[in-house]
Amino acid sequence: MANIEVSEVTSRRERDAFIKFQWQIYTNDQAWVPPLIIERKKFLDRKQHPFYRHGDAALFLARKNGNIAGRIMASDDPNYNSLHQTNVGCFGMFECVDDKDVAAALFDAAASWLRNKGRTEMMGPIDYSTNYVCGLLIDGYQFPPTILTAHNPPYYRQLIENCGFRKTKDWYAWWFADPSNAAARLRRLGTRSKNRWPVMIRPANLKNLRDESRRLRAIFNHAWEKNWGFVPFTEAEIAFMTEELKPVIVPEFAWIAEIGSEPAGFILCLPDINVVLRDLNGRLTRFGLPIGLIRLLTYKNRAQQGRLIALGVVKKYRRAGIAEMLVLRIIEETMIKRGMTGEMSMTLEDNHMINRFLEAIGAERYKTYRIYGKSIA
Repeated sequence: MANIEVSEVTSRRERDAFIKFQWQIYTNDQAWVPPLIIERKKFLDRKQHPFYRHGDAALFLARKNGNIAGRIMASDDPNYNSLHQTNVGCFGMFECVDDKDVAAALFDAAASWLRNKGRTEMMGPIDYSTNYVCGLLIDGYQFPPTILTAHNPPYYRQLIENCGFRKTKDWYAWWFADPSNAAARLRRLGTRSKNRWPVMIRPANLKNLRDESRRLRAIFNHAWEKNWGFVPFTEAEIAFMTEELKPVIVPEFAWIAEIGSEPAGFILCLPDINVVLRDLNGRLTRFGLPIGLIRLLTYKNRAQQGRLIALGVVKKYRRAGIAEMLVLRIIEETMIKRGMTGEMSMTLEDNHMINRFLEAIGAERYKTYRIYGKSIA
């Protein structure tokens, strides 16, 4: 009988093994994009990542007959529970061989850690919170993940459901291939809206990115506050994410809508650097030279693929056509001028207004991500 042991990660050596275990799982997966090891170390660093200023997390490794066979993160976010009046913790960063006993042992360890925090429910996959990578891919496995989205083998769904988890919520990813029809429709909507509202749409000021990121945080936290799974970005978290994304942000990919001097909405698109990361195998340097870094910085200005990562409009301007004007600006400045294609993600399955809008302008739903939950009381 196989011997399965699960232990909490307590050393740098174990953390490195936790990170590099993915290479074992995805050896034969042609769609997988290896993460940057240096970025993963920073993401898991309790002293650097701002999540740990208000929340807590633990990493676990499962060994079968002495060999690493799985990993999982358990995280506890008091901000989420306070906002939603819930008592839930999360699992994330789940990777596992196709073995139901190893998976069960990992979930048992995560549940035990969360129960010690007083939590009675567990949901995921969620890495810290919904502001980071989350969701289990349940269709569209053949397509590579875009920047800051998840990817996993098809058998993970069965492993998770066999451990008693049930669907909580689905998210969709959409693909834009042909911008011409979308642009024509959006221009008509934008013209009507401009006649009613004095909307000014300007590019984000990347020379003063810190102040701009504060504006985006204020809009995001206001615009998304009623969405399922929402948890507000703290100032420290938005500063951390801004610093992380700064090297890959392109001026014409980020726009802010203002009415008078009041921010009314924003849109943020990123060049899909995963196209380059696929070939770097987790490292920015080779032979001591920053070859990978040079490739990333060069690619962002000639990218042919992007991801529309965030769109937010404050509540009182939801019917002002601002969302349509922002999407049009991104389509014109990226897809049409650059000849780009790309993804918009993620939208909630029950956000019927935005989903119908995306279908109407020619986007194709091509991936589904699922959040699972169960009682651990």
